[in-house]
Amino acid sequence: MIKKFILMGCLCLLSGSVYAQKKSLTLNLPSKEDTEVSPIVKEKVEEYARKIDEIIQEEKQNMETELLELQAKNLERSEFDKQKAVIADRYSEKIDQRIEGLGFDLDTVIQKQVKYSLLNSDVTSKEELKEELLKKFRPTKDVGGYISYGIMNLTNNKADNALDKNLGYAGNFEFGLKFNYQFGRTSHWGLISGIGFSWRTLNIDNNMFFAKDINADVYLANFDKNLSKSKLRTGYIVMPLGIQYNFSKLKNAGMDVQYRDYHKGLKIGANVYGGVKMSTNNIIKGDGISQRERGNYQINPFIYGGQFTVSYNDFSIFVKKDFGNFFKDNRFENDKALIFGVGLWW
Repeated sequence: MIKKFILMGCLCLLSGSVYAQKKSLTLNLPSKEDTEVSPIVKEKVEEYARKIDEIIQEEKQNMETELLELQAKNLERSEFDKQKAVIADRYSEKIDQRIEGLGFDLDTVIQKQVKYSLLNSDVTSKEELKEELLKKFRPTKDVGGYISYGIMNLTNNKADNALDKNLGYAGNFEFGLKFNYQFGRTSHWGLISGIGFSWRTLNIDNNMFFAKDINADVYLANFDKNLSKSKLRTGYIVMPLGIQYNFSKLKNAGMDVQYRDYHKGLKIGANVYGGVKMSTNNIIKGDGISQRERGNYQINPFIYGGQFTVSYNDFSIFVKKDFGNFFKDNRFENDKALIFGVGLWW
């Protein structure tokens, strides 16, 4: 039917019949530059379109010759239109028969395009298809960014010291890169590691601030005026190492190829971590004072501990506990960081 419309359009262009000037027929096809098409499919469709165009052009010339012969008979307009319609039907059927004779297998072309869309590759056998599926659905091995924030507390098993009594809000901000290594295509288990940057901030209440005596020993001193801000912020480079268990269900990719989406669904993970201190800043602001000093405030140069995480898709909640003291050399004795937080992409 579409080919008939093309042919009738051609007739209209030809014929102001005797009364109009002849014009060439052009088919303006949409550009394929921005279409993701299989090279094999593209080649077959272009070859098919080229053969159709050759048929149309050939029959168009034959029809033009016959119309000119009809025109030379000087028939009345009504009789001319009647015989022109008969010619149009005859050439339409002839074009249909010749195009049908090309034997274009649309189902095969569609199947090839579907495979290409799924695998981004042309395959010609079941063995190649399965090989491509195995490549596409390999075990997860990737590196991605993560970010987290947690509320921090300092815990100990002794009586409260001066820091415990005056500690206000404390927090831990962290971001970095996480490495995921799934043990197998269908495995629940995977290895997690990476590298990150962590900033831990202790906010001090009651107009107290961190100070150092002549021996560089750190203690909490009282400011005789009002303090709007008193905090000690320490940055670390940290590295985690642990395992993750994924509860997501197996998926079937076809051809007996199964896989488990390592990043989707419910996950739990446990890891240890270690870190090295970068620097410490003592920030004080208040009546008559505004200072930010980078120095040695006897923060332990190394941190190490354990973390437990529950995640769903990209969102996670976690708890982490330092195994070592926050300060070194028994300053604010036995205070260890305990952090509850939330994260993205862990």
